[in-house]
Amino acid sequence: MRISQHDLPVKIDVPGAKARQLPDFGLAEGPLAAEWFSLAAGTDIAPLLVGLPGDACQSTHVGYVISGALVVSYTDGSEERCAGGDLFSWPAGHSVRVEEDAEVILFSPSHAHTVVLDHMLGAMGVAV
Repeated sequence: MRISQHDLPVKIDVPGAKARQLPDFGLAEGPLAAEWFSLAAGTDIAPLLVGLPGDACQSTHVGYVISGALVVSYTDGSEERCAGGDLFSWPAGHSVRVEEDAEVILFSPSHAHTVVLDHMLGAMGVAV
């Protein structure tokens, strides 16, 4: 699920301050990891996910695309494009392909995403 910052409902709008809120946007279990990814155009993490259930990332994420564009593909065959200014909530069972150099902030369940990142490092031949 993705939404542009401008499509978030306005909750407070007073001189000097505007707050937007979309309740129930995403779920997280346990402690969260704060993550910042800098990704080059052409990056596709799918080959690094092979061997995980469904050959997909098994962590949920909530985050913000600062700049660039990426396509998220899900194990059900659907895809969505996220671009600069979008908030997103990705359920477990996804992969990411970068269309334009991107800066992305993620908040992920710490343990679940560490398992995925360690698997990706192993696929790259990096000892963890």
